[in-house]
Amino acid sequence: GTDIYFARQLVAERLQTVRGGLPPGIDPEMGPIATGLGEIFMYTVEAEPGALNADGVPWTPTDLRTLHDWVVKPQLVTVPGVTEVNTIGGFEKQFHVTPWPDRLAAYDLSLSDVITALERNNANVGAGYIERSGEQYLVRVPGQAKSIEDLASIIVTQRHGVSIRIKDIADVGLGEELRTGAATENGREVVLGTVFMLIGQNSRTVSTAVAGSIEEINRSLPDGVVMRTVYNRTTLVEKTILTVATNLLEGALLVIVVLFLLLGNIRAAIVTAAIIPLAMLMTITGMVQNKVSGNLMSLGALDFGLIVDGAVIIVENCLRRFGEEQKRLKRLLKREERFDLAAVATGEVIRPSLFGVLIITVVYIPIFALTGIEGKMFHPMAFTVVTALLSALVLSLTFVPAAVALFVTGPVDEGENRVMSKAKEIYEPLLERALDWRYAMVAGASAIVLLSALLATRLGAEFIPQLDEGDIAMHALRIPGTSLSQAIKMQEALEDRLQKFPEVERVFTKIGTADIATDPMPPNVADTFLMMKDRSEWPDSRKPRLQLVAEIERAVRAIPGNNYEFTQPIQMRFNELIAGVRSDLAVKVFGDDLDTLLTAGEEIQTALEGVQGASDVRLEQATGLPLLSIVPNREALARYGLSVGDMQDVVAASIGGRVAGQVFEGDRRFDVVVRMPEALRDNVEAIRRLPIPLPEHVREGDEDGLAFVPLSEVANVEISLGPNQISRENGKRRIVVTANVRDRDLSTFVEDVQQVVSGQVQIPPGYWIEYGGTFENLISAGNRLRVVVPLAMLLILALLFALFGSIKDSLLVFTGVPLALTGGVIALLLRGLPFSISAAVGFIALSGVAVLNGVVMVSFIRDLRAKKMKLDKAIRLGAMTRLRPVLMTALVASLGFVPMALNVGAGAEVQRPLATVVIGGIISSTVLTLLVLPAIYKIAHQEGLDWGAELRKLIAKAQTSWSPAK
Repeated sequence: GTDIYFARQLVAERLQTVRGGLPPGIDPEMGPIATGLGEIFMYTVEAEPGALNADGVPWTPTDLRTLHDWVVKPQLVTVPGVTEVNTIGGFEKQFHVTPWPDRLAAYDLSLSDVITALERNNANVGAGYIERSGEQYLVRVPGQAKSIEDLASIIVTQRHGVSIRIKDIADVGLGEELRTGAATENGREVVLGTVFMLIGQNSRTVSTAVAGSIEEINRSLPDGVVMRTVYNRTTLVEKTILTVATNLLEGALLVIVVLFLLLGNIRAAIVTAAIIPLAMLMTITGMVQNKVSGNLMSLGALDFGLIVDGAVIIVENCLRRFGEEQKRLKRLLKREERFDLAAVATGEVIRPSLFGVLIITVVYIPIFALTGIEGKMFHPMAFTVVTALLSALVLSLTFVPAAVALFVTGPVDEGENRVMSKAKEIYEPLLERALDWRYAMVAGASAIVLLSALLATRLGAEFIPQLDEGDIAMHALRIPGTSLSQAIKMQEALEDRLQKFPEVERVFTKIGTADIATDPMPPNVADTFLMMKDRSEWPDSRKPRLQLVAEIERAVRAIPGNNYEFTQPIQMRFNELIAGVRSDLAVKVFGDDLDTLLTAGEEIQTALEGVQGASDVRLEQATGLPLLSIVPNREALARYGLSVGDMQDVVAASIGGRVAGQVFEGDRRFDVVVRMPEALRDNVEAIRRLPIPLPEHVREGDEDGLAFVPLSEVANVEISLGPNQISRENGKRRIVVTANVRDRDLSTFVEDVQQVVSGQVQIPPGYWIEYGGTFENLISAGNRLRVVVPLAMLLILALLFALFGSIKDSLLVFTGVPLALTGGVIALLLRGLPFSISAAVGFIALSGVAVLNGVVMVSFIRDLRAKKMKLDKAIRLGAMTRLRPVLMTALVASLGFVPMALNVGAGAEVQRPLATVVIGGIISSTVLTLLVLPAIYKIAHQEGLDWGAELRKLIAKAQTSWSPAK
């Protein structure tokens, strides 16, 4: 809810205060205005095999990077909705001036002299203007170098009247940056661009615009250079939307078929089915007005069966009354008679219909109480369902009665069609037995509820089912200190092996850190993306994803020098947002000493590897980084009159390089970098001989006239191992053990991990363990639902009391909830699905449907009893008469979810638990409504039983048996 620009302003103010305490050269910057899931599009810039550049030589990584930075990127950042384009791979073009230390010493020069000469001889200067003959002339003094020859000709100093130029003491030419990352695709190096979407934009719209822009840019690229899309978020979005659309269409067709079969009147069925497109039109209008996008979550819980429930009750009662009236009059009804009778028939069921739909709407209120990530995910779903239900309610009370009166003009058979006649033949004897054995029936139902409560404890739990994105993200982890060039060679060999899988379309990789460090990694870590072909192109289209991952893992384990973690592109970022790591579970150890943290982490890693379901168990690479340490010898520095800073400046410039200006080529700018030649930078002995210039007063006082001293004289140059990374969270050092979960639910896995760690790992005083992962969101959502769901249930009871004016009847109808939940639990167990927030939403929706069916039957029985009909007859007649609307509402609601339960398309995993719960629950709820509810109703309302008197007796008995002593 916080405005992102206000938040960034606050962070910028804090950064200003932090900057003063940071070492020189370190400048903190904020990342792009995007979310953690803002990486919506990736592409490569690469040369076709055999392609040559304008100079007639093959395209180099530097050429491709230059082309990307100055031709491609400027066009992409102007696409609406794009906030940043991040680049990794290739080399930034630089002009390198690499002085030779022996030549510098021969001319009594230092690196600072070279840098100063470059800075003083590579600039344009403006000098105001002059007026001449009425004209104004701007005065400029151009002095910028335009080429390598210009840089080489810059004069550094003079010796005995002879000018010493840059080319006399240094090599000048095009060079490569000291990069921190690289990119490969299908076993060769490329330039990889990542498009970040501006926060709040629509990923599908932005991705489509970027794809269109890339087509335009491709036309402007030189021959032989192409841009290729390697990852497009729209692909997954469109697959999931297709899954949702298929589910909705199939669900609508099933609902319409049921309406035709059970209503027995084509016109009435068409009127009822017309609710579906009209309600959807109103719902989509509400979504547009409230900026709710159409996606897997917002449209995933829509069930056209629920939408037409209210209309079904009204249409069924209108048909029944039309048939009775036609039979009585022995003729067709006139227009006015149809209108009057439709109004009366609607009035008879308007209260149960109205309250039934309101109750289903009310049960979605708890979803609005969810916060955090779970709130972001499920609020659109609740909004869409509530909007659809309210739209359907308005149509049921207005459009449906009018349409029935207008269009149902022919003869209406009062009798039942074949389907309903058969249903009544089956139901009538069952109802008789239920009423005769009513106590046994209620006891059996209670036993089933208790059994399902016990079974529910064995379900296991997870936050949400893992969405199968279709693609695979694999982390390749190598020994700390692995150089970038070595990592590229290892990655190319890995990609060559991965390409041999027929299911894999392409493989591309990010190694190390990109230009904008939104995802900082050392060069020994690589994010490898395996983009899969469509399943129709696989040799075995039915191969499970987990089996394919296991096959890939076996293949890559044969390549030495790598460890691996397997996940998915969006899942990886999602886990990072939740727990700060890319895996499903993070065990974090907090403390002060890095060695103590490492020891505890190793013990936890050993313990985790023994837990069932644990895979990719890994300890954070906190140590083992090779360091070339140049430790100042303060006594030696003091003897030579040098400060530590003098020595550090020379080392930093010689090895790390120092920017000493820029060269412009049109509107392109390239840095001029001064550093030692590559042959010396990689040579430790040459570094030890690096000349450190002495101060002027020391030179003048020295008998031998020394101008320089070797680095080894004033510092110790040694190779050692140091920390690979130091991680902090909330200001405290921490080390993390991560693990992914396979073939188990996350909740019970975490419970086992916590039990094993507490039993096997001893943590020193002052250190502590925390657990992170998606299960945190499950716990957070569960805690909130434990408070809000009972309140919603109480609200349902209040609505039932407002409908019936009787606590007894309200409680009778409410008994539908536990038996409906029973069916949901059993359905999850039969399908081997754990409890999740998706399943919780299904249970919430189920409560409303269960109450709706009870309302329909109890309302009719109460009406019959109000007409002085005896209890048994009222129950039998009410149950038999309401069989059709109860079956219809149950069938249309459950069949609307059948496609969701059975679909295997992208995104079906998220919908499957919800649909499974609703279908199983509606089956058990229908049994309750048709058999158990009449039995309970008879027990509760049987003549001669004074419930008030019985209650008073129980209270009196309790009072006499209770005493303070007891």
